[in-house]
Amino acid sequence: MTVALKLEELSKTFAVGKRLFGPPKGRVHAVHPVTLEIASGETLGIVGESGCGKSTLARMLVGLLEPSGGHIEIDGEPLDNADPAVFGKRIQYVFQDPISSLNPRKTIRQIMEVPLKRLHRMDKAQRAARISEIFSQVNLREEFLDRYPHEFSGGQAQRIGIARALAAEARILILDEPVSALDVSVQAQVLNLLADLKARLGLTYLFISHDLAVVEAVSDRVAVLYFGSVVELGRAEEVFAHPRHPYTRLLADSAPVVGRALTAPEGRETELPDPLNPPRGCAFRARCPNAGPRCAGEVPMLDGRSQQAACFHPLHPGA
Repeated sequence: MTVALKLEELSKTFAVGKRLFGPPKGRVHAVHPVTLEIASGETLGIVGESGCGKSTLARMLVGLLEPSGGHIEIDGEPLDNADPAVFGKRIQYVFQDPISSLNPRKTIRQIMEVPLKRLHRMDKAQRAARISEIFSQVNLREEFLDRYPHEFSGGQAQRIGIARALAAEARILILDEPVSALDVSVQAQVLNLLADLKARLGLTYLFISHDLAVVEAVSDRVAVLYFGSVVELGRAEEVFAHPRHPYTRLLADSAPVVGRALTAPEGRETELPDPLNPPRGCAFRARCPNAGPRCAGEVPMLDGRSQQAACFHPLHPGA
């Protein structure tokens, strides 16, 4: 297996209540140390509630946020102090809101030319040829190039966002809720496009979403995040069919399904813990029906082989 992307003890802490003099009032651990390996050509899904650290993790991977600790490697090479141009040629970001991620003052041609100029130093003729090739790959007409972002539908704008990422010729794409802002029918079109591009261009995806059905459909493996930590990791079909961590089961049971009444957990906390006053031991124990005395004093670590779970009382034995 060739490892395309490796995270080693990657973490992010934010200072809260900064003062003119003296230390900040507190610190929030948005992402606890995360260690992951993503194989070349793989799609790793990242799921979890809002506030669990998904987008913070994604932004660190593309240099939009500086990690507080840990390392990032692409194809075995560290990116700690890499030149931004080198960074951009290897990994790119596709944003959640396709319209707001595009500069409203520039035409699509001008937007597409930026990575070709800055990362690849292409001349005008080379840029025109490359843009034509990319637009063909994402099924967009070249007449769109001289229009502005507000003239497009959400699905068209997201295709343009994907095209912009492809212009850098990166082989790893971070897809942060790439279809959540789109109509259901358009979601399927964009997901099919992403699958086709992955197969044709040999891409590697980190697919972030709160929609479990979408993640299950597109992912090879899934990492479940809770309160900044990975609490379950394994093959997508195994994680969703037989979750080991109670939080994964809670997510699956809470997801809306056509023909099934909405249910909510009873008798337990339903909110994330206070990030400024994190609980001791397992962060999920206040919401967990299986919590025991050990959970109050120790932090569980990922355990298992093909399907790992950070839980002292998993729903079934590890495989």
